[in-house]
Amino acid sequence: MTETFILPVNYLGTEHEFKARFERYGYTHRIAVLIDEHTFVFEPDEGGDYRAMNNPEKPVPPNAVNVSLLKAVAEKLAKLSA
Repeated sequence: MTETFILPVNYLGTEHEFKARFERYGYTHRIAVLIDEHTFVFEPDEGGDYRAMNNPEKPVPPNAVNVSLLKAVAEKLAKLSA
């Protein structure tokens, strides 16, 4: 089951909207988020937080996206799943 949605994220005082896709993955799930034409896959960890994973098939170049933006997206996903 794959569902797409818009993920609103407040980053540095500005509201951003990213295209996102919910993907069922075995007994868990992943959320793919399109940020600046790069797809990042976020997975939940044991504590209920999310971590960004780089896609090995289409790796994102270093410094293409600010790490603090990825953290803001991960925090928003954790709030939505709580």
